[in-house]
Amino acid sequence: MKILIGDDHVLFREGLRRLLEQLKEGATFAEASNFDELLEMCGRDESYDLVLTDLRMPGWPGFSGIEMLREKQPNAKVVVVSASEAHHDVRDALEHGAVGYIPKSSSVKIMLSALDLIFSGGVYVPPTVLREGNSEPETRGGPAVPPVDPQLEQLLTHRQREVLDRLREGKSNKQIAHELGLSEGTVKIHMTAIFKSLGVRNRTQAAMAFPQSHSA
Repeated sequence: MKILIGDDHVLFREGLRRLLEQLKEGATFAEASNFDELLEMCGRDESYDLVLTDLRMPGWPGFSGIEMLREKQPNAKVVVVSASEAHHDVRDALEHGAVGYIPKSSSVKIMLSALDLIFSGGVYVPPTVLREGNSEPETRGGPAVPPVDPQLEQLLTHRQREVLDRLREGKSNKQIAHELGLSEGTVKIHMTAIFKSLGVRNRTQAAMAFPQSHSA
């Protein structure tokens, strides 16, 4: 596996490299200290499996930078590793093509789990960003929760599966937010992650991606 790390702090790059060496034995690494250098390295003949980029490092052009990286490395997974935990930064990063957003404040355990999910084909969204108030989701009577498809369990988090279940019931983002005790903005972030994980473009395709099994 070939990994490219873009960050203007050399100590963070070294720490991230050591972390990834634990996860992917035998991986090779390249590093860039600013966005222009990162983009230039992506444009070379070298093909990377993973590109990690900081937000707002020197030369950062805005979230269009993620699209620029993906154009240069179409087969690579582009992941943002940032000090920002703002909802709008997470949403913008995912909407511009990132397959994960990992806060720099994450513990080693969380960062390893996030990268493992991404390597498995999922999309990582930090729980610290998605955490709302202490409101509890609305509970409803009814049939037991159907078994989870093994592929879904691998690709989606528990919360993302809850959102997907309600999407399949034809519920709007506002209804889903009310039932799960979330804001509509958070539901939109989950939707973006779900679409990317399932390789679909809209709600209808997501609803049909994995048939639900309602066993008695």
